[in-house]
Amino acid sequence: MSSDKRKLSYGLAINEALLQMMEKDSSVLLCGQGVKSPWYVGATCKDLVQKFGEDRVIDTPISENAMTGAAVGAALTGMRPIILYPRMDFMLYAIDPIVNEAANWSYMLGGKASVPVVIWGIINRKGEQGTQHSQSLQTMFAHIPGLKVVMPSTPYDAKGLLIAAVQDDNPVVYIDDRQLYNLEGDVPDEMYSVPIGKGIIRKEGKDITVVATSYMALKAVQAAELLEKEGIHVEVIDLRSLKPIDKELLFSSIKKTGKLVIADGTWKSYGVAAEISALVTENIFEYLKAPIKRVALPDTPAPASRTLEDAYYPDEKEIIKAVKEINK
Repeated sequence: MSSDKRKLSYGLAINEALLQMMEKDSSVLLCGQGVKSPWYVGATCKDLVQKFGEDRVIDTPISENAMTGAAVGAALTGMRPIILYPRMDFMLYAIDPIVNEAANWSYMLGGKASVPVVIWGIINRKGEQGTQHSQSLQTMFAHIPGLKVVMPSTPYDAKGLLIAAVQDDNPVVYIDDRQLYNLEGDVPDEMYSVPIGKGIIRKEGKDITVVATSYMALKAVQAAELLEKEGIHVEVIDLRSLKPIDKELLFSSIKKTGKLVIADGTWKSYGVAAEISALVTENIFEYLKAPIKRVALPDTPAPASRTLEDAYYPDEKEIIKAVKEINK
């Protein structure tokens, strides 16, 4: 079997990216809560501490602000740290070193220094974890100048975008979704990177464009396959990168189809979907044949009941409904 057809899970694809980058570059280190615990991080950090030792795989105390400040300082001195938050919600304790320090130091120093830190947050969608363990906060970080934000939806991109993030001289917020960790896909065994800022067409179509992020990109493909049986041909764009965003790919697809549905796994108000909608209406409004539809979370905290979770989190059914509402 050729290396480009080898199957690997999303979680193990992240693990391989970490392993290869740490083998290649001694300045790469990993720190965060639970980096030695599969209960915290699944298979993503498997065997890393055994291979690289506790000087480079650092299991920190519950101290998000302190460990993030230390990682930013290490990046300023020439290291390439990866700082891990097993639940994205608690990145909020590290807002000061992320927003005031990592995002601003290069600008404040006139470009004479960079902060090559990867800020890795894991979204724990579903699992009855409730309001403080399930939040998707990507919009918050995409709002900040100086930060790049990526969200891989496939094992191939999980590996390639993490390698690209580590190699980047800017702070990169790398956001994954624990629900994707067992998803399998083709992942080459050699080291490769996926360009930050470049989206991808997951499915070509001519009738309507669905732009999606993270797990919603997979739901969008499922919706497109079902709609195709009804004669509706949906073009699915997986953004992969929220900041910078691939405007060229986005605008090109909408110019072709004239209709747009945006599917994102964070809240609807003031979110990623709102920003994409604004970009389209400001730049190519004349190409739109129908109002833009947004599929996102309702503006309420995440529930801690499985039954309520099923109603709270959108899936392919909501995307299909939105497509049909404007594809008349």
